[in-house]
Amino acid sequence: MSKKLPSCVYPSLCVLAIVTGMTWPSFVDASCGSVSCFVVIGSQQQVPMAGLLTVNAIYNYTPMEAPSGQGGGIPFANQSNRTLTLANLNVNQIRTLVRTATLDMNYGLTERFGLQVTVPYRQVNSDAQIGGLNPVPYSDKGLGDVRVSLKYNALPTLRSMVVLGFGVDLPTGDYGQKTTGGLLAESTLQLGRGNVGLVPTLYQSYELIPHRLNQFALASYRHTFKNSDGYKFGDEVNLSAGLNIIPFESTAWFVLTQQVNYRWIQNDAMDASLLQFNPTTGTSILLDPAVKFRAVPTTGSTYLAYSPGIMLNLWDYASFYFIAQIPVMRDFNGNLEQQRSYVFGLSKSFQLLGGS
Repeated sequence: MSKKLPSCVYPSLCVLAIVTGMTWPSFVDASCGSVSCFVVIGSQQQVPMAGLLTVNAIYNYTPMEAPSGQGGGIPFANQSNRTLTLANLNVNQIRTLVRTATLDMNYGLTERFGLQVTVPYRQVNSDAQIGGLNPVPYSDKGLGDVRVSLKYNALPTLRSMVVLGFGVDLPTGDYGQKTTGGLLAESTLQLGRGNVGLVPTLYQSYELIPHRLNQFALASYRHTFKNSDGYKFGDEVNLSAGLNIIPFESTAWFVLTQQVNYRWIQNDAMDASLLQFNPTTGTSILLDPAVKFRAVPTTGSTYLAYSPGIMLNLWDYASFYFIAQIPVMRDFNGNLEQQRSYVFGLSKSFQLLGGS
């Protein structure tokens, strides 16, 4: 399958970004993709002071739609029957909306070590090709995969911070949701990934102008192991950099944040035999009966976004923030593309030990 060029949503920003014949099965799953809004929130990545608990309550709104004016070659990835059916169907009516409410708890074990627990609650609503050629409504909601991370502040100074982290994604999210026909819904629509994931991270920040201008950067990598259905979600790399700015010295309660976010996701892969669907005859031709590890063609993506936002320091150790993530360049291999996304959050710190 040929790879299309990335679509450029805002051209001016793109310049800146470059500086057996078989009958049709009764129920099938169309690979519709699953991504999330990702931005840097400093109170998540930092190591709090010893005995200090920082809690973030975060809401992510992430819509995904088919590329404008295009059809697509969305395959049917059926992990229940271990089949991957190549197809060329119109995906203009397929869309997915992922809403995630996250409770993030970040605790300072010592002045340098921190423990972080991230608990997501996900709601997935989709018009997907599940059970036939025409899109049908699909929805699911519940606990996602919980992440537990240990972090170490390698450079604790008054103006700088370098934090090394290592997280483990626990398979707590439901991976058993079924469609109307009683088969498992496609893997990318499930609330969890079905197996453990490993997530090393590196966070850095530096005060360019004390109490006025702060620079930060984050790099992370996720590897999720193949699950019991023989499906493996592609590895993911995130790179972000940005600035926090207090525009006026007299308004320290008001902060502007500007950041650029880049994400690369490898193709998913699954244990499956390979078929080719002919929409004219309504049959599928068996191309390779061997069940082996195969890449799912239209999964994986490359995504670059510009994310402006504001932060309001409402009272001592607490703040409210809002960040919009605007796509600049994106290549989703003909699958659903992530649209403009939004993050709302509230951060509050509590002194549990060693403080008044």
